[in-house]
Amino acid sequence: MPKYVRRTGPKRKLENRRVAIIVAHEFEDVELLYPFLRLSEEGAEVVIVPVEAGLHPRPSVKDKPITGRYGTPVPMEVFEEGGRYTIRKISQIGLEDLDALIIPGGFSPDALRILPEVLELVRKAYEKGKIIAAICHGPQVLISAGLVKGRKVTSYKAVKDDLINAGAIFVDEPSVRDGNIITGRVPDDLPEFCQMIIDALT
Repeated sequence: MPKYVRRTGPKRKLENRRVAIIVAHEFEDVELLYPFLRLSEEGAEVVIVPVEAGLHPRPSVKDKPITGRYGTPVPMEVFEEGGRYTIRKISQIGLEDLDALIIPGGFSPDALRILPEVLELVRKAYEKGKIIAAICHGPQVLISAGLVKGRKVTSYKAVKDDLINAGAIFVDEPSVRDGNIITGRVPDDLPEFCQMIIDALT
């Protein structure tokens, strides 16, 4: 597997593992930043996949980069691209050398869930046994991909009824794993969510 980034670690629990984090406009900043740093710390290579879709962040400026609710841009200016992460388009993601796909919350999933190329990526990753991890509003994408029926999952409370109506088994827990699907509730639960991803990849 060719290296994308120059630095991972200092830990090596996820060495030779690669994870992709997919975001559109108005993602929940910390739900990108925390998994990026936590998984990189354990030795994983992180690929960030920005998708030009969704509610345009304020102020509206043409060609503004994908930006989180609290202003984090992608690429992330305070982290050098190619250092601990790299940027790829959906069309450049090869599932053969990807181990996990992470979907942060915020308003981003509302845009991602209606894009055929995103749903195709999520479904193919699932079918190939890759870890699919979604937190907060992220499980909206799993609903639209048809992956939650009969699954034990969690999410932000606003998504609870949507999950139940899609046939999921909703549980109010920080993080839940059912097969190769991992879901988390809210930013406060990011440590449990990320630990579950780490455990699933080791």
